[in-house]
Amino acid sequence: MPRPVISLLTDFGARDPSAGILHGVIRTIAPDADVIDISHEVRKFRIRDGALLLWCALPYLPVGFHVAVVDPGVGTARRPVAIRMARGDILVGPDNGLLLGPADRLGGVVEAVELAAAEYRLAVISSSFHGRDIFVPAAAHLTNGVALEALGPAVDPETLVASPLVAPTLGNGALATEIVYVDTFGNVKLGALAGDLERALGTLVAGTAVEATIAGTRRTLPWAVTFGDVAAGDPLLYEDSYGRLCIAVNQGDAARVLGLVEDQPVILRAAG
Repeated sequence: MPRPVISLLTDFGARDPSAGILHGVIRTIAPDADVIDISHEVRKFRIRDGALLLWCALPYLPVGFHVAVVDPGVGTARRPVAIRMARGDILVGPDNGLLLGPADRLGGVVEAVELAAAEYRLAVISSSFHGRDIFVPAAAHLTNGVALEALGPAVDPETLVASPLVAPTLGNGALATEIVYVDTFGNVKLGALAGDLERALGTLVAGTAVEATIAGTRRTLPWAVTFGDVAAGDPLLYEDSYGRLCIAVNQGDAARVLGLVEDQPVILRAAG
């Protein structure tokens, strides 16, 4: 039998011992679990960043138990939850929208519970480290065969906090979206997929000119299949490796060069 998989995504960083402690708690409860670190470098308190990284990563991970902790409301009345997805995964973390970021890529939500059962938590619950005290213990017990419903009362999936990844708007030959993330290369990710742009504008081929109105400023960007479709230093619009629309500068930092920042509105339409 394959080893059960627990993945971890947090904003804890690598400087403090928090990420290592999560590994230690898992190994103590479920020593046979295979632990995968997606990232511990989500920007502090940025729930949308974490939701997007889960959206990108989870389809490429084995079906498993995925713990995500970007939790500015830790210690408040926000619910700790575990959510079963149609693909078979169980996502564990705070009910703040983070866990629903990848829901559409995992087949949608099947059921959810609130993590309330004391026997599947650590003995002492802090007000500031629920990743250690509640979330990874729950995931570890699940890998040992504990049933989801044993962890606490059922939660109506309709009451879960919605994903912060907002769907784009299509209409009148245009696609309206926003900048949601800037990656480590300075590539600018939008809140829409390449398929959304094709539905708005039709089939895209390399070199197709797209008019991008970003925070009121118009630019014309070429649609590119690869960075090499444009000269070094030139901007482009492309489909990233996850199917998401991105603005980039070949061998450059698009966010810096073009002065782009998160949450700016973006409207894309055919140029000309």
